[in-house]
Amino acid sequence: MSAQFQPSAQFQPREKTRVRAANAMAAELVAQGVSHIFGHPGGASLPLYDALLSAPITHLLMRHEQCAAHAAQGYARATGRPGVCLATSGPGATNLITGLADAMLDSTPIVAITAQVATPLLGRDGFQEADILGMTAPVTKHNWLVLEPQELPGTIREAFRLASSGRPGPVLVDVPRDVLQAEIAWEEGSVTAPLPPRRADPVGLRRAAFAISNAKRPILYVGGGVISSGASAELRRLAKKTRIPVTTTLMGKGAYPETDALSVGMLGMHGTAYANWAMNGSDLIIAVGARFDDRITGKLATFAPHAKVVHIDIDEVEIGKNRKADYPLHGDARAVLQQLLPLVGAPDTADWWKEIEAWKAKAPLGYREEGDVILPQFAIDRLWRLTRDLRPIVTTDVGQHQMWAAQFWKCDEPGMFITSGGLGTMGYGLPAALGAQCGRPDRLVINLNGDGSFQQTMQTLATAVEARLPLKIIVLDNQGLGMVRQWQDLFYDRRFFSVALKNPDFAKLAEAFGAVGFTVRRPDELDAVYEKALAVKGGPVLVHVVTEPTENCFPMWPAGQSIDTMVVEDPKYAAKSTKKS
Repeated sequence: MSAQFQPSAQFQPREKTRVRAANAMAAELVAQGVSHIFGHPGGASLPLYDALLSAPITHLLMRHEQCAAHAAQGYARATGRPGVCLATSGPGATNLITGLADAMLDSTPIVAITAQVATPLLGRDGFQEADILGMTAPVTKHNWLVLEPQELPGTIREAFRLASSGRPGPVLVDVPRDVLQAEIAWEEGSVTAPLPPRRADPVGLRRAAFAISNAKRPILYVGGGVISSGASAELRRLAKKTRIPVTTTLMGKGAYPETDALSVGMLGMHGTAYANWAMNGSDLIIAVGARFDDRITGKLATFAPHAKVVHIDIDEVEIGKNRKADYPLHGDARAVLQQLLPLVGAPDTADWWKEIEAWKAKAPLGYREEGDVILPQFAIDRLWRLTRDLRPIVTTDVGQHQMWAAQFWKCDEPGMFITSGGLGTMGYGLPAALGAQCGRPDRLVINLNGDGSFQQTMQTLATAVEARLPLKIIVLDNQGLGMVRQWQDLFYDRRFFSVALKNPDFAKLAEAFGAVGFTVRRPDELDAVYEKALAVKGGPVLVHVVTEPTENCFPMWPAGQSIDTMVVEDPKYAAKSTKKS
């Protein structure tokens, strides 16, 4: 829970009327700027659905509540505003939990509203009763069970403020059916703004600025906190002023332009080799909105052994949690960078850049091109090249295709790359794309998916067709659970088990839902099919791309191992590679 959270001051009423609490709740959602709700109705939630019928809010009927939570995440990540999901009691509420856990780890602001059995049934194991407060306490910033009808409007206002304040994250409001149906004296509310951004200690700032100005091998290590705080412009100014190389996490993609000369791309288990070598060889790591998680550090005891750390983060708990911070700066990333910029001088990084450029030449990021089979990297790279001028928002699911997308889909602005990072939730990508398209109807939205992950939430296609959302869905079909197969290949003596998939014809499946479907099997046919898909208007289109089933994703290192164990290229291709960077 955010240390900054405090209850808001009592709102002074402008006008009092007696209304059902559900109607007051709907009006508060409108007042908070809610344009879309992603949900699935049930008996306990019917009073609120009845109220929403007259509200100027678009409700998207999701086919599963997990999809509703992921759609709310996609909406939030694309717009910067809290996404809203709605479920009924019992299984409806419990189905939200995976999405809430995902949002918690990725600091995504969503407001989950769940209906509950009537108050006389609480604690009596009534039909569809579940202790959703107890279940979601570990995966929300805060949750409420509203037992007094009069408190419902104010609780909704507080929920939105808390979701967006400090480190963003999910909150949940649980409301019994009889509370929704009760009449209250409603006081028309107003939007509750997040608390002011926290600024860093001036003494700590001067110490950090001195360290940055005198570093020989510094690196900017940038996470999703830069995007959520709106600090991308300040980050660019700092990088340009100091000529310090910039590497981003999976969640930080787009915080700094990846096509810029100062970018060394994504780091981590499947990041660029040169970004990882630069991190490990640096003498000063400037971590901004990042948390030194295990996919970045590998074996923590051997990570960046000669580096001091400047750590900027809104969440004080993260500072020093995994890696000691020599220069801790607790505060909002944008506010702290604004404070830091005038204090920092340009260090001499000329020799450092020569070393980095040598690493880039030694291990460029690329892929081989041979034969008539489509490589997943090629499929992603071609689509990026075809659409880059359209500035699309891309969502991914989880697995090999996610890592290839992180490598080859270069992002030059925040909010362009939406994926599940901390929890790594299969099934995230398609509903997140739906939410993103609702939030940004002006932008092309592309979902990059895998055959395994797509089948976990493919029922979202029905909602996309009903809403006539022009999503472009690319299913990279390698006929298996690719990342699990890769680990069995490399670390379990090729003892393959439960990874092969007998898949449907995904193009025909899309057509069965009412979408447009295409299939492509050869590299020389890919661009033409992509062009056809991009030309489809008025609804979703799915492109089924049949890919090489045994391709592995490199660079990588084994989980929990030192970065110096990183394998840059698949050994079976190293001797004959014809890589394209």
